[in-house]
Amino acid sequence: MKAAVYREHNKDPRKVVKIEDIDMPKIKPNEVMVKVEAAAYNYNDLWGIWGEPIKIPMPHISGSDVAGTVVETGEDVSHVKVGDRVTLHPNLTCRVCYECTSGREYDCKDRKVWGFQTGPLWGGFAQYTHMPEVNVVKLPDNVSFIDAAAITMVGMTAWHMLVTRANIRPGQTVLIMGGGSGMGIAGIQIAKLFNCDVIATAGSKDKMDKCLELGADHVVNHREQDWYKKVRDITNKQGVDIVYEHIGKTVFPQEVGLLKMGGTLVSTGATTGYDSTIDLRYLFFRGINLLGATQGTKAGLEEVIKWVSKGKIKAVIDTVLPFSKMVEGHVRMADSQLFGKIVTTPQRL
Repeated sequence: MKAAVYREHNKDPRKVVKIEDIDMPKIKPNEVMVKVEAAAYNYNDLWGIWGEPIKIPMPHISGSDVAGTVVETGEDVSHVKVGDRVTLHPNLTCRVCYECTSGREYDCKDRKVWGFQTGPLWGGFAQYTHMPEVNVVKLPDNVSFIDAAAITMVGMTAWHMLVTRANIRPGQTVLIMGGGSGMGIAGIQIAKLFNCDVIATAGSKDKMDKCLELGADHVVNHREQDWYKKVRDITNKQGVDIVYEHIGKTVFPQEVGLLKMGGTLVSTGATTGYDSTIDLRYLFFRGINLLGATQGTKAGLEEVIKWVSKGKIKAVIDTVLPFSKMVEGHVRMADSQLFGKIVTTPQRL
C-alpha cells in the first residue's frame, strides 16, 4: 500500500515527507482494518515532522483524522463488520484504569494520540490503517468521508472543551478565540447549538466575515492591540462566561481579564507559546475557573457525528488534495492562510 512516510525531522515538510510503498499492516484479534477514503490534517502533524515538542517513533506516518470503510475484522471483533462506514476515535488508552472506567479516558496515564505518538508506521496518511474496535465510530449514510475526517478531531475536542469541561449552558456569552481555525469553526457551531451569544476572533477581514457566516454574533480582530477592549465593549463591560482558548501566550492575560465573576477559561493549546502570565487577583477575587482539555471521549465524538448528520454542525473544508500532493497540505497549514480543514484522499493519487 502507499503511505506518506518521513524518516527524519525537518522544518520543511517537502524535504522529508514522501509517498512510499510499504507493507500492509496485520491486524490483531481486537482490531479492524480500514480502507482510508479521507484523512484530515492537524497541527500535531507538523509537530511530528518538526520533531517538536516531543519525540515520536520513526519512521513515521502522521494523521489522526480518518474516515473510510472496514475491509477486515479480527476474530474478537463483534460490533463492527466488513463494509461499515466509519471514522476513528484517535485516543488510544488502556481502557481499564480508574480514569478510563470513570469516563475520563482523556486522563489515562497511558494515553497516546494516534497518528502523532504512535508507530513506527502507524497513522492515518495511508491507504489502509488499523485500529482497535473500541476506537471505531460508525458513520450515518448522510455523512461523507471527507466531512467525517474534517470534523473528527476538532469536533471531539471542541465538544470536550465546551460541554464536558466548561459545562456550557444556553444563553451564556462565549468568546471563541481563533474562530477561523479548525478548532474555532467547531467551537462557534457548538456554542450556537446551545443558543449562546458568540463573540469570535480572527486575524483577517476575510476570516472575520466567514465567522459571522458560521453563526458568530460578533467578531473582532485579535491581531489588533486593543482587541480585548472591543470584546469588553460588546459585552457592555460585563465580560464573558466562557473563553475558548487555544492561542496561548500572546492573548492569555487579556482573556483572563475578560472573564466575568465565576467565568471559565478552557484551554487546549498554545500555538503562540506556553510561558504566559496572569494577574492572580482575577483568579481569587472573581472566582474564575481555569481549565485544561485534551482531545475528548469517544462518546463526545459520537455526539458530534450525530449533530453533523442532522445538519446542525458542518465540516468546513478549505482544500481537498490528492494523495500525490498531500505534502502541500502541510505547507499550507504551516502558512496558516486557510479557513477550515485540509483533507487528503489516499485512494486518489
